[in-house]
This record gives sequence, structure tokens and C-alpha cells, in this order.
Amino acid sequence: MADLALQPLILAGEGWADYGLVDSGHGRKLERYGPSRFIRPEPQAMWTPRLTDWQAHGEFVPGSDEDGGGRWNLDSAVPRDGWPLSWNEARFTAQCTPFRHLGFFPDMAPVWNWMREQFAGQEDAETLNLFGYTGVGTQALSRHGRVTHVDASKKSVAQARANAALAGMEDRPVRWLVDDAAKFAAREVRRGRRYDGIILDPPKFGRGPEGEVWRLEEHLPGLIADCRALLDERSRFLFLTVYAVRMSSLAIGGLLAEVCKDLPGTIEHGDLAVREDGPDSRLLPTAIFARWRNG
Repeated sequence: MADLALQPLILAGEGWADYGLVDSGHGRKLERYGPSRFIRPEPQAMWTPRLTDWQAHGEFVPGSDEDGGGRWNLDSAVPRDGWPLSWNEARFTAQCTPFRHLGFFPDMAPVWNWMREQFAGQEDAETLNLFGYTGVGTQALSRHGRVTHVDASKKSVAQARANAALAGMEDRPVRWLVDDAAKFAAREVRRGRRYDGIILDPPKFGRGPEGEVWRLEEHLPGLIADCRALLDERSRFLFLTVYAVRMSSLAIGGLLAEVCKDLPGTIEHGDLAVREDGPDSRLLPTAIFARWRNG
């Protein structure tokens, strides 16, 4: 029986050559993406910035409503079609998107490392990446076996494939699927499929390729139940991240504990965070997570 660890964890990422959290505070953050620096809103940065002068190549100015929106103010040096970055052997294109992010989520770096540790020495793993976005996690996992990459956005899947080609991984065993994640998982259950690892990063709200509506609080329990049905006692992990919701990590940890109660291993939960560059650095929380691991 999987045990639920009540004490929350902090899974903190550090900057690397192509990314860093330079500073944060007063509801904003300053980050470096390769040669450029950008300012974005960050409500959880409630403290005072360490630096007095934030020099940046672009800033995202949020809209006036709570549903998001906004615009980028960019100087002429920022390539509008994006520029290449890397994380370990993964390669991908960073780009200022209308959704305020830049084409990948740097706070996922410790998650990618953790998943690869679970597959250490294994080259025949079957992994399912739901809501796979632009595929940096898929690249990281593909060194250990076949990855099924699912996202409802045709554009995101095309970018993920382009990123894999940029990394010279176009011949890796990856299934690239434009599909509704919940419907796909349910079909996989009916097919009797199993996976060694599952990672999912569902949005708070979204739409599938045929207009399917996704609401996290309403649909997440059913999706997690289907993910559990795709795992067995030989599987290694299930990793769930949740962004931009008023929810405790203990809540999603409890959800995993309920559906994984007949599996061996441990269920943990907590915060994802990114550490600022330099001395006197602070941890900026970005999301909550829950994970089941076998062992």
C-alpha cells in the first residue's frame, strides 16, 4: 500500500547556462533566457527585489481582468520567431508567446531530473506525457525508451517535434499525438495498456482538439483514476503538476493516495520552486505537485 507523506516537499530548480531567475519582487520576476532578459508578472513574489535596476529586453504587461490576457513590450533585439536554448541534451526554441510564457517551463527541470533517476539504467521504459506541450520533458524521457506525447494543441505538438529535430532526436521512439488527454487516457485503459511512468501537467481550463472542455477541479479525479489504471506494481512513477489554482498540494496528494492505495511505494507532495541567481538568493514558488513513486 502506498504511503502518503504528510510533510510537504520543496522541489527547487537552479539556474543553468541558458536560464536563470535573476531577481523577483513586487509581484514580478526578472529572468534570463539565453542572451535576453524578460520581466513577467509573478503574484507570489511578495517581497522586495534585491536589485534596484531591472534591465530587460522585454516585459509582459498583463490585462486588466482576472482571466489573463495582456501583451509583450519587446525591443528590436528579441527574435520574434524565437531562439534556440538547451537543457542538458535537450534542445528547444524559446519564444515570447501570447500566454506570457516563453515556450517551456524552467521550473520543471528538477522534475525531469527526478523522472530520469526513477528510470536509471533502463532503456525500455514506456512513458506517457499528457499535456506534453513543447516536449522538453519528452526529450528527457526518450533516452529511457518509448514516450507517448499527447497534447490537444496541434501547434504545440508541431513545436515539440521541431524541438526534437533541433536536438537531433527525431529518430527517438516517440509517438506524437494531437488528442484530448482525458479521452486518450480513457481509450488506453480500454485497450489494456500499461506504462512505466506517467507525467501530466493539466491546465486550470482548456479545450480539446474537438472543442472538449477541461475544468481541473471537475475532471482531474477521473483522469487520475484512468492514469492509475495504466500503472501496475512494476511501474515506477506518476507525477502531477498543477499551476494557478487555489488548492493545496495536500489535496492532490490525497487524490493520488486514494487511487494508488493498492500500489506499493510512496506518495509525496509539495511546491515546485526556482532559486534566484547569485548570493542571498530566494526560492520563488511556481506550482504544486504530487507524485507516486515505486520504492
